[in-house]
Amino acid sequence: MDKNIFNNTEVAFAVKSDAELEKAYWLFKMIKNESLVKLGTGVTKFALKHHFPVEGLIKTTVFDHFCGGVTEKNTLPLVDKLYSKGVYSILDYSVEGAENDETFDATLQKNLELIAFAKNRPEIPFAVFKPTGMGRFEIYEKVSAGKTLNEAEQAEWNRVIARYDQLSKAAKEADVPLMIDAEETWMQKAADDLVEQMMEKYNTEKPIVFNTLQLYRKDRLPYLKELHKRAKEKGYKIGMKLVRGAYMEKERARAQELGYEDPICVDKKATDENYDATQAYMIENINDMTIYSGTHNENSAWYLTELMQQHGLKKDDKRVWFGQLLGMSDHITFNLAKEGYNTSKYIPFGPVKDVMPYLIRRAEENTSVAGQTSRELELLSAERKRRKLHK
Repeated sequence: MDKNIFNNTEVAFAVKSDAELEKAYWLFKMIKNESLVKLGTGVTKFALKHHFPVEGLIKTTVFDHFCGGVTEKNTLPLVDKLYSKGVYSILDYSVEGAENDETFDATLQKNLELIAFAKNRPEIPFAVFKPTGMGRFEIYEKVSAGKTLNEAEQAEWNRVIARYDQLSKAAKEADVPLMIDAEETWMQKAADDLVEQMMEKYNTEKPIVFNTLQLYRKDRLPYLKELHKRAKEKGYKIGMKLVRGAYMEKERARAQELGYEDPICVDKKATDENYDATQAYMIENINDMTIYSGTHNENSAWYLTELMQQHGLKKDDKRVWFGQLLGMSDHITFNLAKEGYNTSKYIPFGPVKDVMPYLIRRAEENTSVAGQTSRELELLSAERKRRKLHK
């Protein structure tokens, strides 16, 4: 496939009206200004904390661009619009609430509802949840460190295990693959081990439970290879979502503060090489696993198409998926979909106030990732010019 395909802005922004295109252009213009992002996120946090009426403003700007709606039913017009262009949707309940059993059980119920919601909708091929949506960060951290749990903590951890099992069982029964996100390294081992248990139990015929590899971590490809050995010995399939990762500054700072080896690749080039080596390993072993490549990197997306071609895989082979976040990298998503690849958008949703931590991370990430916002602006500018909207 020609790499220049990603420059086709007519395809990339086909679902955007002129007004939506203009709004996206000005939003990324603001996001490009680091000082403005810092000021804006600070003011937003303050306003929400003190119950100032800013939700309407947020709703019509960043929320409408990066989120699909307040409820899963709100997302359906967007889901249908994307599907008309061959793009699938993954609904991500992005509420980050209090850390107590009542909240975790409510999140469990919401995710069970989302699995049922996706069951008879081919346009929604996956469900997803975050480990800390099912239990406290501190309990994952303690289990990851191999510390002895007291009686209350063991009961708490057993409830976390039960939530994972309930979701995995529901996913298997509904035939809706379930992706589990990754978080910080010092809590991730407990989540990895738990997801592996679910894979062993529910992935006997095909991948239903998916883990996530953050490939800015140096140890993730060796981990995948060891997991692959265990999966072959025990007779289950691997489902894996690949991402670069979202906690780099925090990871580096903690490693320096506590004096252990930085778990993150030395630079972006090393991360890119790690990502692509992992894609290659998964395609080489595609009979044992399914890959979901969650990338905003054009080179990695293109490389995966090349790997598929080299290994004689059809473009729509259901063991290979591409994905990007709603509101970002439309030039990758829609151009791949037009070529016939399995391509999806992650669609966060939830009450405006409750998804603000997610939205603030998106704004900050776009500001900190070198070239991301500039590339978005370049493509939006090109499409404005093509539509003769530029002044």
